[in-house]
Amino acid sequence: MAMVIVGGGLAGASAVEELREQGYEGDVVLIGAEPHLPYHRPPLSKEVLLGTEDPDGTDVHDAQWYADRQVDLRTGTAARRIDRVRQVVETDAGEVAYERLLLATGSEPRRLPVDGAVYLRTRDDARALRAALLQQPRLLIVGAGWIGLEVAAAARAAGCEVTVVEPQAQPLLGVVGERVGATFAELHREHGVDLRLGTSFDGTPPVPVDLVLVAVGAVPRVALALDAGLDVGNGVLVDATLRTSDPLVLAAGDIAAHDHPVLGRLRVEHWDNAIEQGRAAARVMLGASEPYARTPYFFTDQYDLGAEYVGHVPREHLDHVVVRGDLAARQAVVFWQDGDGLVLGGMHLNKWDAADELRELVGQRVDPAQLSRRTT
Repeated sequence: MAMVIVGGGLAGASAVEELREQGYEGDVVLIGAEPHLPYHRPPLSKEVLLGTEDPDGTDVHDAQWYADRQVDLRTGTAARRIDRVRQVVETDAGEVAYERLLLATGSEPRRLPVDGAVYLRTRDDARALRAALLQQPRLLIVGAGWIGLEVAAAARAAGCEVTVVEPQAQPLLGVVGERVGATFAELHREHGVDLRLGTSFDGTPPVPVDLVLVAVGAVPRVALALDAGLDVGNGVLVDATLRTSDPLVLAAGDIAAHDHPVLGRLRVEHWDNAIEQGRAAARVMLGASEPYARTPYFFTDQYDLGAEYVGHVPREHLDHVVVRGDLAARQAVVFWQDGDGLVLGGMHLNKWDAADELRELVGQRVDPAQLSRRTT
């Protein structure tokens, strides 16, 4: 039997890496449906679309790395079924027996019934979209979330006319709230994006367009877990240590609806979470029992704006915001607190020396007046 990871993305690759770094010498099998080696996804909506990084340069490791560590890497192989009684993963290329199993199948774009629409999830998607942007199409983006906004920035850099439709009052409203969302709205309007907020999309573009990108969020790939009888909600339900309802099966990355020991049940779709949960799950596969307690983190790059975010802010607290600096100039540090002064989340805009402070203060109780004056 082997340590088996289903999912050839970053969480899976990180788990493999950690297994070997922890000294595990047994069989390790990594099963991925895509034909590519595991790769990083953040560059797909940033550097790859901007043309500053080749899609093939996003690999986590090259093929020799896996060979040197005796990892049985099975790309282009789809897992079809999990037999938990026999402890076997059935694939389209045969069966694989497992001692411990990690599900890291990720998520996929939420789709809309729009003829000819494109989506951005895979390396092949990014390659095709980059080629399309070089033709300078009139682009409509449905959704002003992180992916939609990053694609808008890349499309404007390529000289495209860009229209973005978003049903909420501001971009990123459910993540950063009204005030900070308005900062992102102004950023894109300054760069020539036709940003139409409070506008629902009925399938008919509001302006003449050549290409429609749908970016309305993602859904976890839970079919395999559901068919196996594992507990599933908004993702595969896992405890604080990333174990599913079957103690021999774990889940990590986008797919994991994690019982965070501080933040409660949440599912995080970001790069850092895939890396760190993959590593943590590998340690649990080897017998560790520490809960995964890392605070969520992500970053974004849009035009001349770079930002990092730490924490998790429930919607009801998004208006409890403290700003230090100048949001209009996009030189600021932002904090969100609950009613008792607990810092739930923090974000900097072009203040890279504030990154450590964000991690230091999130989870602490701080007087709002002191927070607004504090210097790093």
